[in-house]
This record gives sequence, structure tokens and C-alpha cells, in this order.
Amino acid sequence: MLKRVLVVLFVTVYFTSCKTVKLSRNIDQKLATSFFDNQFTGIYIYDVAADKVLYNYNADKYFTPASNTKIFTLFTGLEMLPDSIPAFKYAVNKDTLTIQATGDPTFLHPFFKDSTALKLAKKYKKVHLIANNISDKRYGPGWAWEDFDSYFSPEVSAFPMYGNVVFVQNQDSIKVAPNYFANKLEITDKSYGRKELSNSFYFGKNRKRETEIPMIINDSLLLNLWNDILPNKVSLLHKSALKPSTIAYSIPKDSLFKRMMEVSDNFLAEQILVLASSTLSDTLGAAKARNFMLENQLKDLQQKPRWVDGSGLSRYNLFTPISFVEVLTKIHNKIPEKRLFQFFPVGGKTGTLKNWFSGNPKPYIHAKSGTLGNNYNLSGYLITNSGKTLIFSYMNNHYMHSNSEVKKKMQAVFEELRDNY
Repeated sequence: MLKRVLVVLFVTVYFTSCKTVKLSRNIDQKLATSFFDNQFTGIYIYDVAADKVLYNYNADKYFTPASNTKIFTLFTGLEMLPDSIPAFKYAVNKDTLTIQATGDPTFLHPFFKDSTALKLAKKYKKVHLIANNISDKRYGPGWAWEDFDSYFSPEVSAFPMYGNVVFVQNQDSIKVAPNYFANKLEITDKSYGRKELSNSFYFGKNRKRETEIPMIINDSLLLNLWNDILPNKVSLLHKSALKPSTIAYSIPKDSLFKRMMEVSDNFLAEQILVLASSTLSDTLGAAKARNFMLENQLKDLQQKPRWVDGSGLSRYNLFTPISFVEVLTKIHNKIPEKRLFQFFPVGGKTGTLKNWFSGNPKPYIHAKSGTLGNNYNLSGYLITNSGKTLIFSYMNNHYMHSNSEVKKKMQAVFEELRDNY
């Protein structure tokens, strides 16, 4: 009996090894073309159940990750934030409510529309708001200055409102949120935008696409936005003798993470790190959260990353494919796949992967893309036809091809894994 078991085990190991060798050889052949001569490529593929590396190509080298950085932000949020988002801290003294910012991005956000702070503030005669408790600058290190009025580059702040953007719709008529800017938006023949150094917005009269234009966040604007919804009730404090310590909570954190990952929302990613820092200190700062994670949950990474922001907008970020697989494995080990996969865009189905990597007949890719000029990366989970879960990171930097050509080459590798492992 024992002899038979050993024979079966030997045969299984032998054929599995042969399959892995063949798979590796086939991927090597796909990479051994002139297409890859003038770009930098790294691939790491890991069978989580077998605890086995299936493929490693430049996986210990550092790459510009773009929005793959959000995988580290997701892990930070999962580890550091409670089940519901800490909207703010507060204290009450008779008829006065004092609110201290935590960085929650959902307050009156165009998608979430959370009104936790507004509902509480309506109950009091006076509202004091502390929103200067942040050490971060409005932009992350290395962000492109010319993106100041681009939808993907809202400013970071302690107490965001409306997603820190002006939201414009033009269907039967032009609608503006927040309402404060309804009579301040200039309708022009241009497309859309904002003056570089002021909250002066313009919008094309023939433009029909819903548009988000980042605001310049300062004390004056914050006070005006609050007093637009609660007239003559709100004032800003730089210090308070009363220490806000009671935490009010807004939406479930999974809702925030899903939105951040699915549409690759840079603003939400940056604010998640600010939020995470609120669990460490009253003085907010994304670097506190990043350093805490690197010194604790991420201290065992084989290659320590250069991690400078939450979104991946910065080209200063440097990560290896191995690091992404290690973090994705940590998340996989802690969270059931049903909950985990909801955070990630699905190939051929949702978010940033809606038009790529579709399954036949069912989806097989759950992953986060990362795109900057001449860079495209994808890291996440691949389900093979045999039911195995593979964790992968496939990174492409500094190419001169089109993004679609790069994605076709990647898809060939993914389908090889799906069909033959």
C-alpha cells in the first residue's frame, strides 16, 4: 500500500514538474522576440496553494509601478482601518460642536455622497472645524504640475468635501456641484479647466461629458463651502482647548477600497493613507502610514520599495514584481477570495480591465493595472481552467509600442497559464 502511494506521489510530482518546465519554456519563447528588445519587462508568477514559484523574469528588479501602487494602499487600509471609515473626531460643549479632520474622502463625494458630518453639525448652534492638522502638501512628490486641473489629480487635504472637485454635467442644462460654484462657472468655447492659481473654472458650452475639475483647497474655500450648506454656523479653528476624541464613522471601508481599485481613483488612494495615519496620530500624514507598514506588516519584503504616494501618480515610486506578489499573497492569506476579488477589476468585465483579458467563457483575471506614459503593469490573481489560483505581477516599463500591443503580449502569457496549468 505504501509503495503504491509513493509511486502515485512520484508520478504526480514528475508530471507537475514537467508541466512547469514546459510552461516556463513557452513563456520564455514569447519573450524572446524583438518586441521586448527596447523595453524593460519583469514577470513573477506564484502558485499560492503549492507555495511554488512558476516563473521569474527580472522579478527582483525595480520598476515604475504607476497605479499598481494602489495594491500597497489597499493592504494598508485593510490592516490599519476599522470596518467603517473614521469620518472625523468630535467633542461637544453645550451648543458647540468641535470637529477634527481625519482625512475621510467620502463627505459629500459625488459617488459616495456621505453626509455624516452634516447631519451631526445640523444639531448644534455653532460648529468649530479643525482642518489644519495635516503635514502633507497638496500634491504628492513627483506629481506632474501640468495636471493641476485634470480629473485624476485632486489635491490632498485633511477634510475633503465633494471629492475636492467641481463636478459639471451638461444634459438639458448645466448642473454644478458643489452649489457654491453654480454662478461662478464660466461657460466658454474652450473644453474645460481651471486657472492654475485660482478657483476660476470654465466649461465648454458644447461639452456633454460629465467632468470633474480639481479645486484649490484652502481655508477660505473650506469655510465658504461649509457656510454654503450651514450659513453663519461654521468657523475654522487652528487650536482648541477642547480635545475631540469621540470618533464618528461613515461608510464601510470595503466600499471605499472597491471604488479606489475598480476605477483607479487617485484621490481616494491618497486619502486612504491619510485616513490610516489618523489611527496613529492626530497630526495627519501619509508618510506616517507608509512608514508604519514598512516597519511592521511589510518588514519581511525581499526588496524594500521606494514608496512615496498612495496612488502611483509619482514616477519616484519603485517596486519589484516580487514585492507585489508578496503583498498580494499576504492579502490572499487573510481574506477569503469572494471578498478579496470584489476589490479588483475583472478582466473583460469591470473597471480598468473592462476591455481586456476577458475569459472564455468565464472571467479569469482579477487584477490592478498601472498606466503611465510608456509604462503598463498588471498585478493580481489568475484562475486557471483547472481551478488553481496564481498570483502574478507582469510589469512593462519604458516601451515605445502602443499600450494595446503590450497588452496583447501579456494576454498571450495569461492565456498560456490559464489553459495549461
